[in-house]
Amino acid sequence: MSTSTSRRRRRTSYHHGDLSAAVLAAAGDLLEKQGLAGVSVRELARRARVSHNAPYRHFPDRESLLAALAAEGFALLGEAQRAAAEAGDLRGMGAAYVRFALEHPQRFRLMFSGQLAIERHAGLRQIAGRAYEALSGALAQRVPGAEGARDASIAAWALVHGLAMLLLEERVAQGALRGRERDAFVRDVLSAVRFVARQSQPA
Repeated sequence: MSTSTSRRRRRTSYHHGDLSAAVLAAAGDLLEKQGLAGVSVRELARRARVSHNAPYRHFPDRESLLAALAAEGFALLGEAQRAAAEAGDLRGMGAAYVRFALEHPQRFRLMFSGQLAIERHAGLRQIAGRAYEALSGALAQRVPGAEGARDASIAAWALVHGLAMLLLEERVAQGALRGRERDAFVRDVLSAVRFVARQSQPA
């Protein structure tokens, strides 16, 4: 038996301790480095050192893999927002949202791109819902009435999501940053929104 044949057999029969986690980790890394178009099951199998068919045991197709990546992203985003909510810091929740987008730009784009049919992936739908509930739940404690809390949560989401996208697409001029780091800029913007809201309330 040739050396190359032996290597191919060892590669094909290679047993990975946690293939699902390994493929997902490799996919996340590949997504951030090469964008959505660069994520291929064959390349992930190569990185995980398994046969090119092995990942399909856990992810039947590419869309299921992308759905798992998006679900993992929503879980991470939800954790960051819940931590801020437990500290009683609504502004911190908004800052955590924007920070996540800036630290994981390609995953953030995947999560909200509309390229995934979220209704076909129950796990993704549930995790995304929990991330949203973290924000709406925190606002519900401060805004009277269910309808008011719901509207406030959508307004807050629109604000932080829009700010995240402006920064991701580099639409905020350097002059507006005034030399501030992005975290400081985000917190100042969110503080300014609260100040404007208070000033606009009727006497």
